Amino acid sequence: LDELDAIPRPLACDEPDDLDEILAQADPAPARSAVDVGERIAGAWLGRAAGCVLGKPVESIPREGIRAIAEATDNWPIAGWFTAHGLPEEVSERWPWNRASRPTSLAENIDGIPEDDDLNFTMLGIALLERCGTGFDALDVARIWLDHLPAGRIFTAERVALRNLLEAYLPPESATRRNPFREWIGARLRVDAYGWAAAGDPVAAARMAWADARVSHTANGVYAAMFMAAAHAASLSESSAAACAEAGLSVVPARSRLAEALGTARSLAGEREWEAVVDELYLRYGNYHWVHAINNSALVAAALYAFDEDFSGAVSAVVQGGWDTDTNGAAVGSILGATLGPGGIEERWTAPLGSRLTSSLPGFDGIELDELVRRTVAVTATPAAA
Repeated sequence: LDELDAIPRPLACDEPDDLDEILAQADPAPARSAVDVGERIAGAWLGRAAGCVLGKPVESIPREGIRAIAEATDNWPIAGWFTAHGLPEEVSERWPWNRASRPTSLAENIDGIPEDDDLNFTMLGIALLERCGTGFDALDVARIWLDHLPAGRIFTAERVALRNLLEAYLPPESATRRNPFREWIGARLRVDAYGWAAAGDPVAAARMAWADARVSHTANGVYAAMFMAAAHAASLSESSAAACAEAGLSVVPARSRLAEALGTARSLAGEREWEAVVDELYLRYGNYHWVHAINNSALVAAALYAFDEDFSGAVSAVVQGGWDTDTNGAAVGSILGATLGPGGIEERWTAPLGSRLTSSLPGFDGIELDELVRRTVAVTATPAAA
């Protein structure tokens, strides 16, 4: 890994690390006034939880396995929670459920919102904003990681970065030292809270996402976080998911690999049926690891463009698409939940979840969704701490 780190990056000019250079190579969307903030944040939390739980039991199962499971249980195209009831033994043996999620995330056993890193990091973002306001930097992120993150509940780039922090390697070195996962999806799943705090301002959201992401990621791993944060910010001001995707794309460097993938997703979503869109994304980006930032972000963008104002269609389609199913379901669910509000999410997605979250983060286990919404609204547009 040290030898690989010494090799110059051939795309460094097109994929900068400095925030000002990143934004100079992008075309950021202007800020717009947020509307119905409390209602939209409530929808975003509900949508994030529902999309996450839908994707949890099939996380790491290839696309063909997801389809085999769903077809065998009369749930294709996906229209509801996965179930083991009626699943033939030969299918379950070939495509075993995600071991950690099976006891909590199937139709027959969902009882509240189970723990997931996609939800833990969103709550940690709220805690960071409560502590530091919107003017935090990467060192503030590092401190709250050291204070709150249980090492056994984080993975890949985040686990490497936490180890580096414990060995006194500070950001941005914490992201680059012996970290082969630096362009994977981890930073992208951490940024919902920053988008909500920057309500309607994609650039402000992207700045916070950059500060967080550089603790553990570089290049497209960082840009994916900026893309997602800007989209979440827009979800509090825009009326369509497609407009949120546009806001997200606007903060990504135009010549980066991520920008190319997002642009491709936009074009495909306007031209083809969903399964054909996903086929083409796999053809173009299937060489990336199933938790890489580029392929997963392209899939999320395609779902936002294709299903615009259809919560069920969007979360079901993005989970059907495979790769990082719970993270992508959570991202799409959050955006559509915000733009549509809680009333735009069918009860079949919300009733089994109840109102409480399970978490290993200090102070968050058993927290009520209403309390999370209240705390999220309280940090919206919080000024930088003195």
